[in-house]
Amino acid sequence: MFQPVRILTGTIGYAAVTFPLAYFWHLSIFKDTYDRLGYFSRDEPIVVFGFFAIVSQGVILAFIYPYLCRGMTFGKGAITLAAVMGSYHWTMHVLAAAAKQKIEPLPTWFALESTYLLIQFAVAGVVLAFVYRSSAQDSQP
Repeated sequence: MFQPVRILTGTIGYAAVTFPLAYFWHLSIFKDTYDRLGYFSRDEPIVVFGFFAIVSQGVILAFIYPYLCRGMTFGKGAITLAAVMGSYHWTMHVLAAAAKQKIEPLPTWFALESTYLLIQFAVAGVVLAFVYRSSAQDSQP
């Protein structure tokens, strides 16, 4: 069942928590560490691209949540989304970047980005479980 209001609400909720986290984590709090790691190849990141990437992720996650977490309790749905999508994103983002870019030292990269994604997807799981909370027990997505 296509639920446009919940997809929109989930997207806004995801972007509202993820964009500030991503911005401050990467461009403020740990900016010097990312610079030392050699992660950024631009003098100035294109922040609007990051914003649209996060909005796109929000649409996708809000769309698949009821399919992935059908019939689950609030907590189990939040954990399932965080584990499945966080793991998937980790392989695409953290592991693939380490394979393609000269990021050193790798242990620092893995620790920093893994922690970031753990926070990001734990919060995302809770946000989306909240958005879909009243239909979490439905037998159909």
